[in-house]
Amino acid sequence: MTNLPCLLAGFAALALMVAPAGAADGPPSLDIDKTCRSAASAGVNNNASQDGCLRSERSARDEVKRRWGEFTPAAKRQCEKQFDAGGFPSYVEMVTCLELASGTGLKSDGQQGGGSVTKEPHPGQRTDPIDVLGKTAE
Repeated sequence: MTNLPCLLAGFAALALMVAPAGAADGPPSLDIDKTCRSAASAGVNNNASQDGCLRSERSARDEVKRRWGEFTPAAKRQCEKQFDAGGFPSYVEMVTCLELASGTGLKSDGQQGGGSVTKEPHPGQRTDPIDVLGKTAE
């Protein structure tokens, strides 16, 4: 019992280390059936739109699971918090949020990564807007 303060401090430190582990373990589990039902009821309520929604959500869920390790912890926290605001959470929205928040995405050749998406074009690829529009400068 002489080391009770040290023991309590150790438990507190352990609790703090375990608390943020949710984001590191994997993506959150979202109720995509509920999300797609709500989307279908808000618009044209037919099975085709709900089936399409479910296909999109499942595909996005698989992508989030596959790429979870690529995203920064800050991006994961930020994107998980957006679902705390309410509404119906979506894996499609989560993929977009994670890519924007962490600067990842798909290159133009379909490869993962976003380095070339916003890259400045080579000077030989640039055009003069005056020439393109066929107008002369006055």
